[in-house]
Amino acid sequence: MADAKVIPFDDDRSRGAAAKGAARRGRGPGAGKRRKGEPVAVREVRPLQQPPSEPAPEPGPEEPGEPSQGGGWERKIAGGLAFLRRRITGDYEVDEFGYDEELTDQVLMSLLRPVAEKYFRVDVKGIENIPSEGGALIVSNHSGTLPLDGLMMQVAVHDNHPAGRHLRLLAADLVFMLPVVNELARKAGHTLACAEDAQRLLESGELVGVMPEGFKGVGKPFSERYKLQRFGRGGFVSTALRAGTPIVPCSIVGAEEIYPMVGNAKTLARLLGFPYFPITPTFPWLGPLGAVPLPTKWTIQFGEPIPTDGYPPEAAEDPMLMFNLTDQVREQIQHTLYKLLVQRRSVFF
Repeated sequence: MADAKVIPFDDDRSRGAAAKGAARRGRGPGAGKRRKGEPVAVREVRPLQQPPSEPAPEPGPEEPGEPSQGGGWERKIAGGLAFLRRRITGDYEVDEFGYDEELTDQVLMSLLRPVAEKYFRVDVKGIENIPSEGGALIVSNHSGTLPLDGLMMQVAVHDNHPAGRHLRLLAADLVFMLPVVNELARKAGHTLACAEDAQRLLESGELVGVMPEGFKGVGKPFSERYKLQRFGRGGFVSTALRAGTPIVPCSIVGAEEIYPMVGNAKTLARLLGFPYFPITPTFPWLGPLGAVPLPTKWTIQFGEPIPTDGYPPEAAEDPMLMFNLTDQVREQIQHTLYKLLVQRRSVFF
């Protein structure tokens, strides 16, 4: 085989400088030449960081409780401090309804999530029936003496939906009359249960949750559990028709038993301005301890959406159509409740 031809990349001056450097290193003009057939000598390049005789130290196991190399704890602390700075300086945003998305995600959801996952052990079904984008009206049954079912539904949608969507609940007037509760409800995205606010939210592409039973559902006695009360006059159907958004029925099992309401102190309720004053096996007999809900096992199932975009604009004023759609939603929720109750093994497991 003929010798390979070496094509120089440098000019004559660079070759002369290289020759002088080779002479200074004790190599003559012919030091770089080899005979035909003679193997090329390959020099081993050793790392400069450590001697070859010493093996590279292997990384040891992480100590428990210490942050990883990525600085997980440092990032969390830095994020928390940045969050506090924004709250103190007012460098955060709320929408026209008072909704504070950052506070909801980082604080309120963090407080409600352990209750949903560890205490009530909420099992979510049919989350794929909630659209990934655009407005939708989620209609659910209401129960439990205290309206914890709405909060658990809000966590279920946010934590289980692939798009991490937020649910904006429509709340009664009483919620916005209570101190502290009023401010927290606004921050969490809740708004007054009126058709105008609901339509604006739906048309802006938000998920809106409504519980048409109202106080009749959340304050019904334990003997009538899982029996849907009247759904009002169908105002939620009219709102969905005007916005052209689908209606998603939702059935919640488990909330009825957290505070078994066996009585209602109506006189005391009128004095306090409440729609009812519940009497349960533990409240008010055990004082504040009686206000702790029982750890029941919950199931929240979202049904197939009912489209409304195929109706003409004047359909929102048709009382017969609103009645039929309201009855269809109510029957679908009631049927799903009975189905889930038959499948349930126990109230607590």
